[in-house]
Formats: sequence, structure tokens, C-alpha cells
Amino acid sequence: MYNISDKVILVDCDGVLIDWEYGFHRWMNSRGYQAQHPGQYEISKTYSIDKKVAKELVRSFNESAHIGYLPSLRDSIKYVKKLHEEHGYVFHCITSLSKDPYAGKSREKNLHALFGKTPFELIVCLDCGADKDEALLPYKDTGCFWIEDKPENAIVGERLGLQPILVQHEYNKEFNHPSIPKVYFWKEIYQMVGV
Repeated sequence: MYNISDKVILVDCDGVLIDWEYGFHRWMNSRGYQAQHPGQYEISKTYSIDKKVAKELVRSFNESAHIGYLPSLRDSIKYVKKLHEEHGYVFHCITSLSKDPYAGKSREKNLHALFGKTPFELIVCLDCGADKDEALLPYKDTGCFWIEDKPENAIVGERLGLQPILVQHEYNKEFNHPSIPKVYFWKEIYQMVGV
């Protein structure tokens, strides 16, 4: 069982801590793909390609060396470090990346290079595109903050008694929920945590 205290913040990785989209689109461009409809969550829609092909491309990218060198998202470094170093928070990262252990090691290396080794008490790598229901179950009714970019996962968190916060992107800007706040910057998350 995980060590769950009131100083644990649950985080997704891509679109929350790390700018996965930037890295993925550059990788796709290097392979001759051009985004037809930017700002979509579904890669098949973004590139006007078959869903199965899109899923295989995402998996290939997530299991490539590129996954270890993605940039941070917006002001995430500054405020993750502030929450950790100044206020004692630790982060449990739950990411739908890949079950490949080397992809998981690359993700860990990337996070540690950007944020330092100590903020992340736990990094859980689920399969590419996997739902997070089961991974969130150990945190049921803890009231932990749960930072996500996918509305469905934020709703799962709320149903399990967590405090979801949705990081806004073009693909989720239309989502409105009375008890799930939407933020653009980590500064807003920092203020919501109430430090």
C-alpha cells in the first residue's frame, strides 16, 4: 500500500507536468505527417489518419528514446519545486505511457532531469491510453488533489473522493463541471492547494 498523507498530490504526466504534444508533433513532422486539425485530443483526428494507425504511432513514440527528453509544461517546474521544497509536498505520478519497462525508465529520467529526484515519491506507468480508475483506487476518499488534463480521468477522481483540477488545453477547453476547476498555469494550482 502507498504512503498516503495530506502532503501527497496526485498528478498525471503528459499535458500536466510535461509538454507531450510538443514532442509528439515534432516527431510526427519528422516522419512526414502534418497536423490537419490541431488542438484535438484524438491523434487520429489531428492528423486525419486511421484510429488504429494513430494508436500505433502514439505507442511507438511513447516507447522511443524521445520520451526521455520532453520539455516541461508551462510553469510546472517552478511550482512543483515550490510545493515540494518549501511546503513538503510529494507527488505520485500516474501516467498512461506504456508497460514497456524501458519507456518507464525514460519517463522517470525525464521527470528527474526536469524537476529533481525528490518530488516524485512514486511514478506509476500504465499501458498506453489506459484508464486510471484502478490506479486511483488506493487513494479512494483521501481527498488528495488530482491534477489531470483528460476530463474523463478528472471525473473518475471526483467519483473516488479526490479533489480533481483540470489543466486546460485546446482539446478540453469546452469541458465545464461545477466541482472540477480548470486552470491554465501551475501557479493557480499552487494557490488552490492553499499553501
